[in-house]
Amino acid sequence: MTTAISPSASSPRLVGTAPQNPISLRLYKVLSANFSDDATREALDTLAELYAPSATGLKGKEVKHDTETDGDPEEDQEATGSRPMSLVAPTGVEEVAAGDVAARARKNLRRDVESKLAESSRQFLKAFGEVDKQLDTLQEHIGLMRIRCDEAQAQLHETNEACKSLLDRAGSLREERQGVVVRQSIISSFLARFTLTSSEKDAITSRDVPPGSTFFAAMDKAARIQADCRVLLTASLTLPPPSHATESDDDEDGEDRATKAGRDILAVTANQLEQAYDKVFRWCAFEFRQMGRDANLDVSPTMREAVRRLRERPELLMEAFTYLSQTRQATLLSSFMDALTRGGPGGLPRPIELHAHDPLRYVGDMLAWVHQAIAAEREFLESLFGVRDARRMVGAVRTFGETAEEGWIAELLDGAVKGLCGPLRVRVQQTVRSQESSITSYKIANLVQFYMVTMQRTIGKEALLSKTLEELTELAYSVFYGAIETQGRSLLHVTLNLDDTGVSPPLAILDHAQVLREMMVVYEGSLLGDEGEEELQAGFRDILDKMIDPALEMTLTQADEKKRQRPTWDKAAFVLNTLAYLQGVLEPFAFTTEKRGVLQGLMEAKVLQLIEEHYFDVIKDAGLAEVAAACETRRPSEPLSHVPAAEPAALQAALKQFSEWLSGPEVVQSPRLGLLTVQNVASRVHQAALERVAETYERVCDEVKRAENKYEAGATLLGSERPFGQVRLLWQIFGLRERGETQ
Repeated sequence: MTTAISPSASSPRLVGTAPQNPISLRLYKVLSANFSDDATREALDTLAELYAPSATGLKGKEVKHDTETDGDPEEDQEATGSRPMSLVAPTGVEEVAAGDVAARARKNLRRDVESKLAESSRQFLKAFGEVDKQLDTLQEHIGLMRIRCDEAQAQLHETNEACKSLLDRAGSLREERQGVVVRQSIISSFLARFTLTSSEKDAITSRDVPPGSTFFAAMDKAARIQADCRVLLTASLTLPPPSHATESDDDEDGEDRATKAGRDILAVTANQLEQAYDKVFRWCAFEFRQMGRDANLDVSPTMREAVRRLRERPELLMEAFTYLSQTRQATLLSSFMDALTRGGPGGLPRPIELHAHDPLRYVGDMLAWVHQAIAAEREFLESLFGVRDARRMVGAVRTFGETAEEGWIAELLDGAVKGLCGPLRVRVQQTVRSQESSITSYKIANLVQFYMVTMQRTIGKEALLSKTLEELTELAYSVFYGAIETQGRSLLHVTLNLDDTGVSPPLAILDHAQVLREMMVVYEGSLLGDEGEEELQAGFRDILDKMIDPALEMTLTQADEKKRQRPTWDKAAFVLNTLAYLQGVLEPFAFTTEKRGVLQGLMEAKVLQLIEEHYFDVIKDAGLAEVAAACETRRPSEPLSHVPAAEPAALQAALKQFSEWLSGPEVVQSPRLGLLTVQNVASRVHQAALERVAETYERVCDEVKRAENKYEAGATLLGSERPFGQVRLLWQIFGLRERGETQ
């Protein structure tokens, strides 16, 4: 094998020894050549394939070398066949060595390439020869086909000439056929527009097909056909007459036929629509009868659509509603009786009759059941008519009669709950009339009134149930007013204990006020919050009058009677304490303003009376009563010092007693006023009495100082005892300094 020369090892040496040597230049050129481009690599791959050694043969160590041939390459090709001898590997046991192949390739490359090109050219020529033969054969076939086509063209021309009349007839028939097809499409479109299909007719007339989407679609189509026919008939009557006389007869005949067809279609569709409405009515009547058997009141879209369709036939709709009303009335009555006597499924909830011993719960449970049933019934009817009042607030007053649906709902609700009025009236009346307690009667009356207002807002004031509850409310309040009137009359017969020296309200008044307080709590709890001031006061005015007036009458009459028999008993303190207690009972409630004003007026009168009495008691205890009386009763011409009660000695004794009284505890607090339960009233009475005492002392001082009363050393006489004739000092002693300063 040839040894490779390393460029890095040989280049420096060669360059240094013979830089102009051709062999060196050749080596540099070969060593610096780039074999990485695609063209060079492809050329090398081709040479490798061209001189690839044969894979056949046996392996051996000897290689048979070809003799060098300097002859003509074509002669070598003739001797070796289609390839150069250097390319044919021996088939024997010899194998060409790789080095020998490379040497032969360098020597015979040009000859081998030319031999290869010549061989390829001979193969192309041979292939093109075959193609030329095939093309000649194809040319012969094309000539034969042209002859046959000419013959067929001649025969076709002869046939066309012979069938020309037949073709004309076929053309006319084809035109007639197109006209028939057009008329057929027009008739089909007309029938599809103005008649029902067999399936649609079956949906309307057949009893086996229940109302549904197909049925309602058929009804819509029949109604549309009827409307279109009316429009077409109206248009045909309003069109102007034809202008040509020759065409008038044909037009009139056409119009007559069109009018007759339109009338026939109207008659047929009207009959079909009547059958459809009758079918809807019968189906609704059947479904309405079944609603009483099932507790589930869900309304299907088909039922809602059927009711909407029947609105076009009000007489059929009202008749169907009659069945619905009767069914729902019987169902609700049966359910109500079951709730009263049997209770719910499995005994829960328990029967309402079991709570008859508790009248408030008994009546409340019955009314609550009725209210719940009405709510469910109204929800069912709203779903039936497709009505949803989203703008109405819960508990707001319903407006009836605004739409036809609201009128129907109100009428059906009234009919459904009509059967509940009888059993409800009997039981509520029996419960109300059996009550003896006024507070229980009032709670029942207030409860019935609450449900009456609720029902009036839900089903209207004209409904039978609303009127029944209104009657029951009047009955309950009449029983209640009778009870409190009886209680008031019994209160008038109560007598005060003559041996009791206390001035607190009696037990009868306390019990009576406690009942009144419970009534006010119940009334306050029943308010809705939207009442006006006048309505708020009027709602409880009668009750206050019937409860407070007997208590006031009893207090005043019995106080007078006890005062007559026990003169030492303090009547004024007793009356004020009782009035203050009653006013304290009424004070937490805003709707008692009027009655509290009445009580306040009575208290003011009694306070003024007590101030007068307390003043006389105080002035008497202070010792100035006789002197003050002398100042008031003396003759104008008579000097005060000549009056026995106001002589200097008597005056000196009175002033001394008054001075001693000023040093006592009665100045600060009166034992009598300590009996009053309201301390501000006691303070007010005592201060008013002290003011009058101060004014009396001031008047006495003025009279003593006057010369015409002929007191010797009057100032000295007044200054001998407290307050030394100084009225201002007396105001300070009484704790009325500011009032004294203004004086």
